[in-house]
Amino acid sequence: MNVIPCCTWVKRGVSAAVPDKVQLTAEELAGIIKKTESDLAEFEANSDDDSDKEEAGCSNTNTDTKNEAPSKSTDDEFNFENYDQEAGEIQVNMDGLALIEKDGKDPYITVPESEDDDSEKEDEIIKPDDNLVLLGHVDRDASILEVYVYNEREGSFYCHHDIFLPSFPLCLEWLSFDPSDAKPGNFVAIGNMTSVIEVWDLDIVDCLEPIFKLGCKPSKKHNRKRVGHKDAVLDLAWNIQLPHILASGSVDKTVLLWDIEKGVPDTKLDQFNEKVGALQWHPKKSYMLLAGSEDKTAKLFDCRTSDTFKTWEATGEVERVLWNHFEPNYFFLSTKNGIIECIDIRQGQHLWEIKGHETEITGLTLSSSCPGFLVTSSEDGVVKVWDALSPQLLEPVWETETNLGAIQCLHLSPNSPFTIAVGGDHKSHNFKVWDLTENSNVNERFRSRRLIELVQNEESDAENPEETEEMETDE
Repeated sequence: MNVIPCCTWVKRGVSAAVPDKVQLTAEELAGIIKKTESDLAEFEANSDDDSDKEEAGCSNTNTDTKNEAPSKSTDDEFNFENYDQEAGEIQVNMDGLALIEKDGKDPYITVPESEDDDSEKEDEIIKPDDNLVLLGHVDRDASILEVYVYNEREGSFYCHHDIFLPSFPLCLEWLSFDPSDAKPGNFVAIGNMTSVIEVWDLDIVDCLEPIFKLGCKPSKKHNRKRVGHKDAVLDLAWNIQLPHILASGSVDKTVLLWDIEKGVPDTKLDQFNEKVGALQWHPKKSYMLLAGSEDKTAKLFDCRTSDTFKTWEATGEVERVLWNHFEPNYFFLSTKNGIIECIDIRQGQHLWEIKGHETEITGLTLSSSCPGFLVTSSEDGVVKVWDALSPQLLEPVWETETNLGAIQCLHLSPNSPFTIAVGGDHKSHNFKVWDLTENSNVNERFRSRRLIELVQNEESDAENPEETEEMETDE
């Protein structure tokens, strides 16, 4: 397995120019080694107990079936039947693997450390016009958060640092809210195969632990109750206008609204019949949350009262939901059967439905500043560019095979209106950052279009009388 299941961007100017590096003392490193030895010993002891139980079970089974004729191998070249009775013990331990002297050096490392060259030092510095691109990467058994630096002006793209993760990453969401500091930070929240959300500090290199976690599993040993979800977290949405709020959707058919400052879920939305895998906050109204579910519905919640929402039936299991931030009375959704739909929240009706791809639409993204520039991707490996400038019509502009395998994620840059990051499951080539105006059709259609820089601040109802319609409860 070599797949990029999720990716996202970090806008320019929010990262520390020189991220901090975690440097362990000799005592801390020795402590980690001792703890690992203890964990391995405990694991081996548990494994031995399990083996004894299995042998006891096998013994009982053999007693019950002793009258049956035993099967003999006619060609047991390597004597597998007597493998467990071989003399000698095979042990796995860490004795001698690492030896830390008082000066903090390992005597087995004989190659002297050399000074980094100037180019490597320069790569460590994050410039004001750099974007970070975050990848959830799964390579065989290893789950990794890879932090890349992308500079559009210089045309540079390289891995700045990476972090090994304890579980398969399913979704990434950048956020700046720091519950321990009044100043904004630079973090990424990661939903994974467990029920616990991890938040990592992107301004720290070589960190071994997340800066904090949201949720915990129950433990009888520690007399601890469950906090948060009961199953894997499929999507995350940070509320930019209320930065202490993070929404999470899960396999357990619920959405939780987390108060990051307190570290606990404040509200639970459970009006779903299937997994919830798509979330997005309204671009102007901080209390409106859009959610898509595998029960073939999209729901719009008024989070001031958790039981007030509107529901729209979709043509298939909902994979992605997306607000049109240029026309926030409309939103798009994509489905598992390849359909793209557009819905007017004022009229409560579908404006159009289009067969966009042959298979599941895994990517649905709208340019940050070019109105109508919509991009989709699918497990069929195809990326398509659409013109969605008119709410009543979706026009195809261009499509291409990416050769990235089945595409798993797609996001447009927050600073470059036509640059996408796309990840797939090809064994050797599964990620690409791509300026789509390299194509003449895309360039001709959109390059002359006036760019609009949107300010994502909450506006009062008095300033937006056309958007003040009361939400109706859908039984």
